[in-house]
Amino acid sequence: METPIYDFLRGYAESGTLRAHMPGHKGVSPEGKLAELYRLDITEIKGADSLFEADGIIASSEANATQLYGTASTVYSAGGSTLCIQAMLALMKQEKRRIIAVRNVHRAFLNAAALLGLDVQWILPEYSDGILSGRILLPDVEAALAVSSEPACVYVTSPDYTGRLADIAALSALCHRYGAKLLVDNAHGAHLAFFEKSLHPIALGADLCCDSAHKMLPALTGAAMLHTSCKEYVAKLKQAMSIFGSTSPSYLIIASLDLCNRYLSEKIRSDIAAALPRIANLRESFSDRLIFTESEQFHITIKAAESGYSGTELAEFLRDNGVEYEYADEELIVLLMSPFSSDEDYGRLRASLEIAVSKALRYEIRKPAFQMNLPKVACGIREAVFAPSEEVSVEEAEGRVCASVKVPCPPAVPIAVSGEIIDRQCIEIFQAYGIKKVLVMKN
Repeated sequence: METPIYDFLRGYAESGTLRAHMPGHKGVSPEGKLAELYRLDITEIKGADSLFEADGIIASSEANATQLYGTASTVYSAGGSTLCIQAMLALMKQEKRRIIAVRNVHRAFLNAAALLGLDVQWILPEYSDGILSGRILLPDVEAALAVSSEPACVYVTSPDYTGRLADIAALSALCHRYGAKLLVDNAHGAHLAFFEKSLHPIALGADLCCDSAHKMLPALTGAAMLHTSCKEYVAKLKQAMSIFGSTSPSYLIIASLDLCNRYLSEKIRSDIAAALPRIANLRESFSDRLIFTESEQFHITIKAAESGYSGTELAEFLRDNGVEYEYADEELIVLLMSPFSSDEDYGRLRASLEIAVSKALRYEIRKPAFQMNLPKVACGIREAVFAPSEEVSVEEAEGRVCASVKVPCPPAVPIAVSGEIIDRQCIEIFQAYGIKKVLVMKN
């Protein structure tokens, strides 16, 4: 597959042109080891196109991505899935749709809701792995849709942080029966379109979704895509993104998406086919010692507490043996592989897991019982986020109104949402996740 963006950058770098334009490094690195990166880093000069007004090399590359993903349109983001989420919600605001969202959203969703002044109707999943993961019950979604005849949208995260997949096909059918749009945060699922049978949200009926290419594909951090299956949104995606996105996007990030297209076209399917048996064998070899979550295959999520271990302790043994994990708490460890991971990578992971399991202390097996109720709402998200606030210890927060959501990333899943009254249940969950301070509105 052609790589028009990367080819242009290489050609310009080799042309010897005097760079009397931004950026200020002029194609020269202050550190020799990064020389090639600086040579390829440019701005919107003649021939380089413009991300939000694309009609040249960027448009050609995005057309390749559109073909690969089988969408009505796929456009690039150099601002991660955060920019894509902002754009999706901006489109929903333009259509005056009610926002219905399953609670285990990324905090980027809440920030976008604050910027756009959106109210959110929450659906609690049937939690299975703390605040990170849970099953989305169709009757709950239908009940939320049936509350009002106003146009609505439903926003879900799939795969969620542990890799659990929602039933997107059933959700999309339900939404469309009510005239609602289905929006999917598919940040962890850019690879799902390339399984033998596509598991990608667009293929399963979603109207809009975002993919963080950098999470699961060989692309630079910040590389993401916004997809739609709806012809009416094709001409609107760029304008919605331009409201929030920088006018100086990184050409290195955009070029990495361009190169990623070539990988998707030529190699990913064979890489997935080769990886799946390795992952199955890995899981099977520990099946008598570790319990894994139900997830898409490249999220290897261990239920440490249910396996009789401390997740944080087991994870530290992995780190000591050369494996840096995606996320760990007392209950879970998330090990994130990708189709690009090598056979050697899986061998090293297996060996490190063997050492970690042999060294870690065994504890009483715990099946965490997690339940959450929606806190009471004192004001809207936007009002809370932009109100004067102060930082207090979690122990002092009971009865106070949550201001900006302050949760670490990863996993960046909120406990109390901006505008909600922090109650004892919230405090206990904050403490369970090691969060010691929260931002609250000043009294």
